[in-house]
Parts: sequence; structure tokens; C-alpha cells
Amino acid sequence: MKVPLLDLKAQYATIRDEIEPAVKDVFETQYFIMGPKVKAFEGEVAEYSGTKYAIGCASGSDALLLALMALDIGPGDEVITTPYSFFATASCISRLGAKPVFCDILPDTYNIDPGKIEALITPQTKAIIPVHLYGLVADMASINAIAAKHGLAVVEDAAQAIGSASPDGKAGSLAAMGCFSFFPSKNLGGAGDGGMLVTNDDDTADRLGILRLHGSRPKYYHSIVGINSRLDALQAAVLSVKLGHLESWSQGRRDNAANYTRLIAEKGLADKITTPVTPDGYTHIFNQYVIRVENRDGLRDHLAKNDIGSEIYYPVPLHLQECFADLGYKEGSMPVSEEAAKTTMALPIYTELTDEMQEYVIDTIAAF
Repeated sequence: MKVPLLDLKAQYATIRDEIEPAVKDVFETQYFIMGPKVKAFEGEVAEYSGTKYAIGCASGSDALLLALMALDIGPGDEVITTPYSFFATASCISRLGAKPVFCDILPDTYNIDPGKIEALITPQTKAIIPVHLYGLVADMASINAIAAKHGLAVVEDAAQAIGSASPDGKAGSLAAMGCFSFFPSKNLGGAGDGGMLVTNDDDTADRLGILRLHGSRPKYYHSIVGINSRLDALQAAVLSVKLGHLESWSQGRRDNAANYTRLIAEKGLADKITTPVTPDGYTHIFNQYVIRVENRDGLRDHLAKNDIGSEIYYPVPLHLQECFADLGYKEGSMPVSEEAAKTTMALPIYTELTDEMQEYVIDTIAAF
């Protein structure tokens, strides 16, 4: 049996009859940049996320960059974030000449540890970027309380978390701005790159709308320096179709996660494998199902030999990346993140997994 890490062909087979007419319609109109498809999809995402506005852009990375641009983050400023995330979480800070300040994570959720944030705040701190890693919302109540106390902005990196929720609301609606990614592997994935920002603030939404269009309004009149970052109509058409299926797909991932956790317990592996947690009142969407094991690399090799896909998110924490060496972090400075980088791995979790495939994955792990 073969079990890939992700099988987008299996998903596409279930929605081909909806996707192809939507794409054809874009070609018939020849309206590829912005336009009614994008505007309609923005409205759908805003409604789905429980926000007033949604602003499409070219990628999740650009969404983060645009959010910090809207806050006028620049040289001399500091932004606190997690070192255990995809590179874009920190690169958006550095690209604007600001300084990433890394805060270690919690060992069970892998999200930023709110208890360690306040000690990192200086007069130069302007914002906090928590990441809702793997599809689980960070402890936003604690983070927002700290931010309010110190007059800081909060930007949610919800690239992996559209549709996830905390007791206070859905991902993206819990701070000044939320940033989504529509990279094809996401629960809501496009046919290429795409991103979205959501906000409840009128002025912020207006500023983001200008920033993504070279800072121009009207056309050829530039009040600020922006970038070219637009969600194209083809992506909007595909994503609009997929959004209608997102709740059932995310529920399928939750069902598969519960099945994995049950199988791990039934096979007597609970003392060897740490499984994901979902705090009370939270809704996890399982963009990844991440386990923690002692001999992680050996297990990965064993799975590969048995045609089972897996992935390491993330093998090198951001504070130890070569490009951030000038920040002065050393091995041991973020011990929880560093331990996670050495011991965690993701198993296949996509909705179309069968019970037999999951049994095969866990039986193969048990054999190892």
C-alpha cells in the first residue's frame, strides 16, 4: 500500500465538475486581475472568518508583509514572534528593516508561549505575530492582554488555520489583522499561490487595499509606496468553489486525527508517541497531524521504505537559520523549539485517507 503525505488528485476528483466551469468562466470573461470574482471571494472569506473585511493578495507571505506595512513597521522597530514556524513569519519583519525577536513555544501545542512574551518587550517593540501552528489557534486571550497592556499591535499568522477557532472566535478575527495562505497544501488550497488579509477596522482595510496595488488610488496616483500583490481571478474562482467544502474537509481531518490517536493507544504506542492536543473550547483543523517520537529520523526512514509519506515541520528553528545569525541567538536559547525540531514529524492527514490506509500507517509505526 502507498500512503502519500498529501493527495491533491484525490480531492480534485471529488470537485472537478465544479472547478472546471468556474475556471472556464474566467477565461470566457478574460478578467484575470482583481474584478468581480476576487471581490465575491473576499466577501465569502470575510463572512466565513467572522470579520468585516477581507483583502486578497498574492500569497500568505505577502499577507504578513502587507500587515506590517499597514502598521508602518520599519527600521529600529522590533516584532516578537515564534521561532518555530515557516520562514515567512520572520522574513516579513526583516524585509522591512525591523528586528525579529523570538519567543519560545509551548511544548504541547507548539504555539508561542504567552508566559515568555512580556520579558521580551522593549521600547522598540511595536507588534506581536503569534502563529496558529498546524491549524490550532494560539492563546490569543493572553497574547491580546499583554499587547493591550503595552500598546502593541497583534497580527495573526493564520496561514495554516482558516476555519480554526478559539473560545473567543475564529482565526483571523482575534486581532488587528489576520493573514491566510492558500498554498495548495493548505486545507483551503488554490491552484498556485494566493493569500488574504482579514480585519474589522475600516481604516486598516482601506490602507491594505491601497498597499497591495502599488500604493495607488486612483490608478497612477500614489499616496504611499506599496507593492504589487493581487489575488488573481483564477485563484479566486477555484478557492470560492473549495470554500463551500472546507467545513466538511476540516471535519474529515479531525475525524482522521481522532482515528490516529485511537489507533496509537490501541496498539500500545501511547507511551512512545506524543499525539496532538486540542484545548477545551478550541476547534483544530489539523492542517498537519504532528507526533513527537524519540528516534524521529529513524522512523521517517522506515516509513519511506514502506511507501508512507511524512514531513518535518520544521527541521531548523528560525533563530538558528543562517540568515538570522546576526541576531545573536545560539543553540540552547530556544530549548522547547529546538527539541520540537528534533523530535516531531507529520503523518498523512488529508480527508480522503481511508481507514485501511491509517491502519497501515500505525501498523508500520508499531513494527518500527
